[in-house]
Amino acid sequence: MTTNTTQLTDDEILEGFRNANEHIVKDYFYGYCRVAYCIYDKRYDLQHKPGMDFFSLAHEYYLALCKHNFQQLEDRKPSMSLKTWMVNGFRFLLLDKLKYVDKEHRFESFEARQERTHIGFDVVDNEFAADFRHTINEICLKFYGRDSKNSIILQMLFIEGFKGKEIGAQLGMSASAVTQRYNKMMHNVVVPYFKRYFVANEYGASPMSRSDVMCEAMPSPMSCDFGMPKMARMVDMDGTGMDYNTEDMDRITQQRITPEWIDSLKENEVFVFGSNLAGMHGGGAARVARLRFGAIMGQGVGMQGQSYGIPTMQGGVDTIRPYVDEFINYAKAHPEKHFLVTPIGCGIAGFEPEDIAPLFEEARQAQNVSLPESFWKVLKGK
Repeated sequence: MTTNTTQLTDDEILEGFRNANEHIVKDYFYGYCRVAYCIYDKRYDLQHKPGMDFFSLAHEYYLALCKHNFQQLEDRKPSMSLKTWMVNGFRFLLLDKLKYVDKEHRFESFEARQERTHIGFDVVDNEFAADFRHTINEICLKFYGRDSKNSIILQMLFIEGFKGKEIGAQLGMSASAVTQRYNKMMHNVVVPYFKRYFVANEYGASPMSRSDVMCEAMPSPMSCDFGMPKMARMVDMDGTGMDYNTEDMDRITQQRITPEWIDSLKENEVFVFGSNLAGMHGGGAARVARLRFGAIMGQGVGMQGQSYGIPTMQGGVDTIRPYVDEFINYAKAHPEKHFLVTPIGCGIAGFEPEDIAPLFEEARQAQNVSLPESFWKVLKGK
């Protein structure tokens, strides 16, 4: 059952943090952290400093709070909102880490970066550009919420002028994951909204359709240096490539879809869950692994009982990849076992299937690995 997180009090949000409610954590914890990161990135240029990407800081902040059952948030001043208190706490964390950043990584001013990355509009009218930006902000607020990952992508791309790879680096996403989000937003929301509400002929562009004007002003995924997704292929255990039609792919994936809820395992089955390097298995699938399938507190990686931990809370997607590769190699070396991969990283860690699923591309060849349906949908769409 999905939790309605749109109108929660600060006390309800804090209780959700303590209960490791993934919906509340993703909407509020990461939402508040993104607000803080955007504020301080402009001041300190965090994304260009080692270890200062969004997820590295947010994960460290979460684990530090979790270690003390979020008591630091309970102890906030009565007059201060949870959001403000968390933004300030995030600031203390990053300032402490900045002390150890080498001098050569010191600050390029926000103004200098804006000048360097400033987006150019094909329609140069200043009023047009201002209204264009206003419409982007309007879309963000109306459809995605001010602090959501989708809103941040749109604002960074169309307002601040970042490229796809830069956006991915800051948000801890792969370039292909940014591309998928971009394409989905353009098709489902942005283009229809501009066609309906953006009156381009007010700016002297009447010979062109509204959608044409919008596309002139908007950079394409290629111009923004997004990584374009590759065609999907299945690979046999011996590494031989095989092309499958849609019907074959559907049949194969149906046989290897991890159940949404697992409360028991066969003797040869292994429960694969997202963990953290400290081995604090306190919430989500990690808690299930600890209570039911032998996961060990203090052990964050690898086989433990009838479960296998893959760390997902130490930074961006690139920090997860080595552990996924290690898992896939382990699975191939143990064909007698069947590994049920849960949606690792897509709960408390704050990622989406579009971010994590591509890491399991090589798992297609491992017939003893089942993946979540959400991962298969991403992999089939590549």
